Amino acid sequence: MINYKEKIAKILSDNIEEMDETELLNMIEIPPNSNMGDFAFPCFSLANIFRKAPNMIAQELKEKIVIDDTIDRIGTSGGYLNFFIDRKTFASNVLNEVISKKEKFASSSIGEGKTICIDFSAPNVAKPFHVGHLRSTVIGNSIYKINEFLGYNCVGINHLGDWGTQFGKIIVAYYSWGNKEEIEKSPISSLLALYVKFHDEAEVNPELEDEARDWFVKMENGDVEALSLWKWFSAETIKELKKVYKRLGIEFDYYTGESFYNDKMGVVTEELTSKGLLTENKGALIVDLDDHDMPPCLVQKTDGSTLYATRDLAAAFYRKNTFDFYKSLYVTDYSQRLHFAQVFKVIELMGHSWAGDNIHVPFGRVTHEGKRIQTRKGTVVLLDDVLKGAVERVKEIIEEKNPNLESKESIAEDVGIGAVIFNDLSNSRIKDVSFSWDTAFKFDGETGPYVQYTHARACSVLRRADVQIDLDYNPELLIDDVTVEVLKEIYEFPNAIKDAQIKSEPSIVTRRIIDVAQAFNRFYNEHQIIVEDEEVKKARLAVVLATKQVLSTGLYLLGIKAPERM
Repeated sequence: MINYKEKIAKILSDNIEEMDETELLNMIEIPPNSNMGDFAFPCFSLANIFRKAPNMIAQELKEKIVIDDTIDRIGTSGGYLNFFIDRKTFASNVLNEVISKKEKFASSSIGEGKTICIDFSAPNVAKPFHVGHLRSTVIGNSIYKINEFLGYNCVGINHLGDWGTQFGKIIVAYYSWGNKEEIEKSPISSLLALYVKFHDEAEVNPELEDEARDWFVKMENGDVEALSLWKWFSAETIKELKKVYKRLGIEFDYYTGESFYNDKMGVVTEELTSKGLLTENKGALIVDLDDHDMPPCLVQKTDGSTLYATRDLAAAFYRKNTFDFYKSLYVTDYSQRLHFAQVFKVIELMGHSWAGDNIHVPFGRVTHEGKRIQTRKGTVVLLDDVLKGAVERVKEIIEEKNPNLESKESIAEDVGIGAVIFNDLSNSRIKDVSFSWDTAFKFDGETGPYVQYTHARACSVLRRADVQIDLDYNPELLIDDVTVEVLKEIYEFPNAIKDAQIKSEPSIVTRRIIDVAQAFNRFYNEHQIIVEDEEVKKARLAVVLATKQVLSTGLYLLGIKAPERM
């Protein structure tokens, strides 16, 4: 597909010797109104170079530049040089690319031969999978799909929180107030109740905290009783977690939680010791990071137990040695920024050149009705309840508006789950999200169901037309403003995917497919597509097919299904 920005930058470079092509490329803008051109070059920064007013520079450049058949004309507006593309060439360029490449459109091989590890989701074992875990799960899954689409070999890792003092707390709670039959019947809710009960009781009896720490030390020392309970709690929880992942359509290449690295931490601490980086501080072992404006990185507690940092260091080395990654991404909320900055700095101080290839991908926190979600307080909204609620709401809408729809159950599932995922990914990654039952299931406006419905509408048109769509169409019939706006949105789709990959920002894809859907619906409302004139019909159907493909791919990259009927 023609890269118009690069083409214009080359034209400008041939006429502006004082600036290189890359500088000029970065200055090219897309005007807010197509009447001002399809691309614009601001001449203000050239005023000091040429000692002339920007509008004079723009006029002189217009008179000098020689254009080819991809550019229709050049105009000026104030200090801007405006480029109007040849619409026939543009339509042919965009549609031929989409129709010929089909589901491969906008894909790339730029990541070929490079492995990216993506650590995402990572809920805690023996605790419920709540809405606070949704962000890491769906953001990480989308980042995985986007990178894979661009040719990278992706390794999805669920670093389950299956180790730590919380297990000591649950063991104490189980022996004090637990019931084996209740846990086997309803593991998540029973373990949550025990965890909340422990913290309520510990406020009155702080000695319970000491008991919990003692049980965790027993776990680390291989105590058979402690490990047996831990394995039981873990197995019951993971079974429940996998049900939620299946419903979300998410798979992991590896479930390697914190416990996986228990026998891999010793090598790291030995290297830290041999390189003189470990120091003792009040009985604990730390890496001093004062010279780097960070608190010390705690590697071992005074009681000999390990911490998140110890296990994350071991995990980083294991992943580098196992996968030889190009990049290793950690998708967690922004409260862990300092933690990962410390871990990555320790790896750098150990002298490993790949320290900079570890990247924290932070995201905003989820609150419930403006309050922080806290498992220990029992203030959680179970993700499974949210998904069930969304699907039930879609079923109600279907019964109201289209009761004879085939495959109602599966469509309700796809649309309900899609609404929840899209609602999350439509936000900038770093933005905090407040969960509210009143707004949890958004189906109106710029939503997942809106994009899914637009995709289904395009599929419906293609079914009714019942003709083979190929490259035999007349692009001269596709040069009106409304049609060109659809094509422009489609044209920008590959750039949006690349930008989303660079920034690890799925909301860029979300925004793009909303724009495509809106432009297409204007096209659909203004142009009758299945008309008697075969030439017009074929040309407009080509636009419908291209739109369908882009929406389908965009939804896929977000981890959302694209129903063909709604």
